[in-house]
Amino acid sequence: MTVEEFEEFYAQAVARLTGQLYVMTGDLQEAQDVVQEAFVKAWVRRGRLERDGQPEAWIRTVAWRLAVSRWRFRRRSADAWGRGSGAPEYVAPPDPDHVVLVEALRGLPAQQRRTLTLHYLCDLTVEQIAGETGLSTSTIKTHLVRGRAALAHRLRDPRMEEAPDV
Repeated sequence: MTVEEFEEFYAQAVARLTGQLYVMTGDLQEAQDVVQEAFVKAWVRRGRLERDGQPEAWIRTVAWRLAVSRWRFRRRSADAWGRGSGAPEYVAPPDPDHVVLVEALRGLPAQQRRTLTLHYLCDLTVEQIAGETGLSTSTIKTHLVRGRAALAHRLRDPRMEEAPDV
């Protein structure tokens, strides 16, 4: 992949990948950071990316792994700080329009959230998701079924529950 081809690929894919990672992680700034870091790693191996044939999938996987690593680091750091300090500062809640969906997605196990994102946001088939995640197709299908059911339950509107018959 030439420099020009890589720049064109970056311009076409960065927003899409950032959006996908935002859905997977629930944190826009984190998504932007890990996607940028994944592109830096891709720059170094841009010749091999073209031969592998799926540079976007490679970058998405690297960005996901970076996000998981950063989450683990922050978790360990927070645990260490928590053992020796008081409560953290208050942080204002997000915009109410995002709360319901973000909370519903955050309530899902990470693999279900990732699988749903790859299927619905990235428009990948079950087989493509299996190839990208290393999970079997039956496991992917299970994550999709369970994730959809959990989201449907979490997003149901109690006001729309059975109205009394007139």
